[in-house]
Amino acid sequence: MTGVDDPLVVHTPGDREIVLSRLFEAPARLVFAAFTRPELLVRWYGARGWRLTECDVDLRVDGRWRFVSLGPEGARMVQAGVYRHVEPPHRLVYTELFDDQSYPGETLVSHEFSEVPGLTTVTTTLLYATTEGRDTVLRYPMARGVGQSFTRLAELLGSTTTTEGELP
Repeated sequence: MTGVDDPLVVHTPGDREIVLSRLFEAPARLVFAAFTRPELLVRWYGARGWRLTECDVDLRVDGRWRFVSLGPEGARMVQAGVYRHVEPPHRLVYTELFDDQSYPGETLVSHEFSEVPGLTTVTTTLLYATTEGRDTVLRYPMARGVGQSFTRLAELLGSTTTTEGELP
């Protein structure tokens, strides 16, 4: 599912799961911040040609999140959910539902941030309500879109310039 030069790895270990992983050259606390702080999310989230225009994050268990993205030719995508587990900088779990979703049920999204000094692997597990939902998503260019989004994230993390390792 991924190209030779694509650092995103995609697996389908079960009939309702998609697992994505990517290595980033940054400490876990910075990568976690990029996944949870609206001022950073708007700088990287979305495939090429897409951008977040609204980004609401209430980062706590039972807190809600909502993203509105605009894409090519005025396309609009709204996704939202509820945080189920928040453990900075190691783990983030939430539900996800799109306004114009083409498959049934909520998806449970789990991000694991595993660090060795200066490098963080993000492993994302998407657990769909049904096998049909997972299969629908696999037919989309999801892997390409996530790969492009994560490339933008890597560029943002690479722009870290201070000795404390804070994002600009």
